[in-house]
Amino acid sequence: MTDWITRDEALQGLLERAPATLGLDTEFMRTNTFLPRLALVQADVGGQVALLDPTGTLNPAPLARVLADPARTIVMHSASEDLEALATWSCSIANLFDTQVAAAFAGLGAGLGYQKLVFELTGISLPKTETRSDWLQRPLSTQQIEYAAQDVQYLPALHDELRQRVERRGLGAWLAADCARLLAKAGEREADPQPQLALRGAADWPRERQALLRRVLRWRDEAARRHDRPRSWLLDDAHALDLVARVPASAQELADRTRGLRALRSAPRAELLAALQAPLQAGELDFIPIAPPPDARERKLIAAMKEVVAAQAQRLDLPESLLCSRRHLEALLATRRWPAALEGWRRDLLHDALIGLLPS
Repeated sequence: MTDWITRDEALQGLLERAPATLGLDTEFMRTNTFLPRLALVQADVGGQVALLDPTGTLNPAPLARVLADPARTIVMHSASEDLEALATWSCSIANLFDTQVAAAFAGLGAGLGYQKLVFELTGISLPKTETRSDWLQRPLSTQQIEYAAQDVQYLPALHDELRQRVERRGLGAWLAADCARLLAKAGEREADPQPQLALRGAADWPRERQALLRRVLRWRDEAARRHDRPRSWLLDDAHALDLVARVPASAQELADRTRGLRALRSAPRAELLAALQAPLQAGELDFIPIAPPPDARERKLIAAMKEVVAAQAQRLDLPESLLCSRRHLEALLATRRWPAALEGWRRDLLHDALIGLLPS
């Protein structure tokens, strides 16, 4: 049986008997907004599945207190987006166990979906029929309720089995560190300070032009948050590159060249024009330039670095992607700065060998 929770006293009663380990999931919509619209919170509380409705007047404070208790373990699968959705309901987690991350440390492979992991460990096949449902509709259909309940029903069993497998391999500390990193990243509220690095097509631009691109992309992030609209509705990458490469001379020219951007109305359009036309300040030239595609010599170096990663991954029986991605190797080669994503146990494992391959 699944409880449908819409009243404060029902939520309080449910959580009064909350055990040390809870399964948790969310359903949210993100089609026309910057922030996710939380539509449902599913919880397995000691074997009782409850569906919490955040779209009404339900006070999340009792749930927030339970999730913030470091003595409790909150079990989720591929939690990053769910953590962001929970934050919009004033909920954050102190102690996370991500079953997708744990599966990688257990030697089952990287990026396993929930259904596949449940089948791998329990032999039970779960449907995927409601993955694209409208979760904000009310009432939810019977099929939606069953699907939502199944998304948390097996989390405690996955937690028990994966925790044992990871501990037998002696990797519990690494798993805990990666789950803590997920929580830290979810708690970050600042936009990417170097968004230009993702637009490799501007790698051959002069520094001043890259600085302007960075300014415009940072404006896009800030405006998307402020107006709660998807970034691409304000300014997609193609338009950003075009406008920075050839700055519009007037508001009319900007309007003509950005037709079809549904959220770029008069006020944000004026902000964008100002961002494009204002002179660069000295401090804006202090940024990480966009790395060009690696040349033949650099490709050989990256291949050598990948061999180091592969050897360590084979020795530990872990996915290479869990240790280090190619983009982090490219960033290391381009900037000679150790990537923040490779701090912690990855630094201990890889730093000396990878740094030793870099040309002096």
